[in-house]
Amino acid sequence: MSQYSADDVGGKKLERVERILRNDIEAGRLRDGAALPSSRDLAEQMGVSAWTVSKAIEQLVADGLVEAISRSRRIVRSGITAPSESDKPRRPHVFLIGGYAGSGKSELSRVLSRVTGSAIVDKDTTTRAVVERLLEELGRPAHDRESQTYLEHVRPYEYEALLATIEENAEVGVGVIATAPFIREFQDAAWIERIGTRLNAAGVGLSLVWVRCDASTMHTYLKRRGAARDTGKLSSWDDYIAGIDLEFQPAADHVIIDNSASSEPLQSQATKMLATISAAA
Repeated sequence: MSQYSADDVGGKKLERVERILRNDIEAGRLRDGAALPSSRDLAEQMGVSAWTVSKAIEQLVADGLVEAISRSRRIVRSGITAPSESDKPRRPHVFLIGGYAGSGKSELSRVLSRVTGSAIVDKDTTTRAVVERLLEELGRPAHDRESQTYLEHVRPYEYEALLATIEENAEVGVGVIATAPFIREFQDAAWIERIGTRLNAAGVGLSLVWVRCDASTMHTYLKRRGAARDTGKLSSWDDYIAGIDLEFQPAADHVIIDNSASSEPLQSQATKMLATISAAA
C-alpha cells in the first residue's frame, strides 16, 4: 500500500478528490467518451498523491462514471440523465446561483444547463475581459477583486450587465442560469424583491440558489483551476476563510445546495430541486 494512503484518507482528501472528479463529469468538463487524465496529472493539479486519485477513480468506476479500458486508460461515462417532463419547470425559470469562490457554483450551473437545456450566463465569462482592461486603466492589477477601486468602480457594472442580460432573455420568455458570487445581492431583500417582480411580470420564475461548501474542498477546487484571480485567496488562505461566513444564507426564500465532499452528488440535488420547483408551479 502507498505510503500516502493513511494521511490521504485521514485528511478526507480522498472524498474531496472523488467529489471534484464526479462534479467535473456530471458538469461536462470531463466529456463523455474522453480519456480521463492520468492519475499523476490529476494528483499534481489537486496537490494530492497519485494513490488518492487512483482510489477516487476506482469508486467512480464502481459507480459507472468511468470505464477502465486498461490500467492506464480510463474513459469518462457521463452521469447526466435528462429529467422527466414532470420534473422540468412548467414555465421559463431563472436560477441565480451564488456562492464563494471554489464552492462549485459553476459546476452546478453546468449540471442544471445540461438537464434543462437553459443557457448559462456567468458573470466572469461575460465581463472578465472588459473588467481586466478597466482595472488596468484604473491603475490596478487585472486580477484584482478585493480593492476598493474594484468594489466601488467596477463591480456594480459587472452585475448591471449580468442582470440586463437576464432581463433581456426574460422579456422573450427565456429562462437562464446565472452564476456569480451574489454575496451582497443575496443580503439585500429589496434587491431580491425587485428582480423577482420584474421576472414575474415577464412570466418567468425565479429561484435563489446558494452553493455551500466546506473550506478544504473549496481550497482544492481553487488550486486545481489555477485562475490568476484566486492567487490572493490561496496565498492568504487562513485569513480569507476567517473573513467569510461559511454558514451564509440569502435574505429571502432560497435553496441550499451542499457541495461539501461528503454530500449528495450535485446532479441528484439538482434533479430534486427541479422536481420541487415543478410541483410548486
